[in-house]
Amino acid sequence: MATDVKGLTSNEFNDWCPGCGDAGIVLAVKNAIMKANLNPNKTVIVSGIGCSSKLPHFVNVNGVHTLHGRAIPFAEGIKMANPDLNVLIDSGDGDTYGIGVGHFISAGRRNNDIKLFIHDNGVYSLTKGQASPTLPEGRKTKSLPEPNINGALNPLSLAIMSGYNFVARAQSYKVNELSDIMTKAIQHKGLALVDILQGCPTYNPEFTSAAWFNAHTKPLPDGYDGVVKDPSNREEVNQKKLQAINLLLNEDPDNMHVGIFFQNEDPDIFESRLQKRGMVPPLTQKIADDKGRPATDIQPVLESLKI
Repeated sequence: MATDVKGLTSNEFNDWCPGCGDAGIVLAVKNAIMKANLNPNKTVIVSGIGCSSKLPHFVNVNGVHTLHGRAIPFAEGIKMANPDLNVLIDSGDGDTYGIGVGHFISAGRRNNDIKLFIHDNGVYSLTKGQASPTLPEGRKTKSLPEPNINGALNPLSLAIMSGYNFVARAQSYKVNELSDIMTKAIQHKGLALVDILQGCPTYNPEFTSAAWFNAHTKPLPDGYDGVVKDPSNREEVNQKKLQAINLLLNEDPDNMHVGIFFQNEDPDIFESRLQKRGMVPPLTQKIADDKGRPATDIQPVLESLKI
């Protein structure tokens, strides 16, 4: 079924600065939900804190606006409680790769079937444009008194090394291309990352405009194939990972690639592991009888605590 998604009004667009890449991203998310034929009643968008994290308010699916850096554990908990839900994350680079980077790395070890759409503009826009973990060293943005003194984190190579099985990059002003990659991420079984080069016209206009992205991004090289054909073939899996990481490590931040760098349809998702161990999702557990009385007897626990 096609999902019924809410359109944006002019007042809703006012939540973002004119020309903000988030406006294109929310349209891409809606298009991807329709292309992937997701049921809105069984779809959840989780966000953290930041300009990006207003997105769940503008899409007519279930939304959870959570804590700074904590969108991933919230999303994992939702997916484990009810594996039938489609769980998406829309969060920012500072939120995910800064305060939330520990959760970002650990998520790869579990491989939950959730999708991360990370809005990456190199700055903390909601708090006046400080440098985020992805801003290249030496780059000066509008609110920085001096060029950035820190090196930049490479989220895509970090994701691959952490265990993500779908890793891609797109840009916010090319909505059709972005929604196509988002759709493939949604259809992928397992943990997926789409790092979105997002425009910030207020605090990082020089390096995140549509014109700058068009001049400084390019498709993956001719003949590049990041899709693993046989997930059971460890040699092939590792070769595709190394191919992606080598390309990312040799990238110039002023000349980046967009596309799907790595994809491996690994059936070993976390929900399947839990099922194999006989762990029943909490949603299916009966906690009360037909009259609302608790179905769990805690008396043995209380007895065990007696001294």
